[in-house]
Amino acid sequence: MKPANGVSRRGALTAALSLPMVSGLSAASVAQPSRSRTLVAYVSRTGNTRVIAHQIRRAHDADLFEIRPAVPYPEDYEATVSQASEEREAGFEPPLDAHIPDIGRYDVVFLGFPIWGMTPPPVIRSFLSSHDLSSKLLVPFVTHGGYGLGGSMTVIARHAPKADLRDGFVLRADQERETLAQVTEWLGGMAIGTDAQ
Repeated sequence: MKPANGVSRRGALTAALSLPMVSGLSAASVAQPSRSRTLVAYVSRTGNTRVIAHQIRRAHDADLFEIRPAVPYPEDYEATVSQASEEREAGFEPPLDAHIPDIGRYDVVFLGFPIWGMTPPPVIRSFLSSHDLSSKLLVPFVTHGGYGLGGSMTVIARHAPKADLRDGFVLRADQERETLAQVTEWLGGMAIGTDAQ
């Protein structure tokens, strides 16, 4: 049953979610201008870091910003690993898809990322280099596949030297490479299609 204005609840929600993200902020913060002094900025490949980011946003009624490179990383895991490794070794900071124009209004920035090759993804360096976090409380939240923080805190301190960097939250999450290896092994032992005949 449609309401009197002819727009269903599902239709309104779908339309709202399809609106462009202003400066990369979430649709919720665009629809309802926020007065929050807390920002949650994150990058996530598999979704582990994204889950934590949304939990922090809810707990602190914070604004949410997904850090994305202007040119997305490949969907293929191994291709992403190779590209990120090359960028790290070259010191390359990929251009960002969007920036936060009013970063100065935030007092607290939660910064989330997975560990890629014992360090943050290159887009984290880009984010830190292009946003002045001087005097802000900077709290990292990090997911990793078993090797811990690596050199990530040194990278953050070097790229945000005037921020008040705190110890953050660190979580060992499923490693994509391990998952892919297990699936490959499973598929290798399966006889299907013409192999089954």
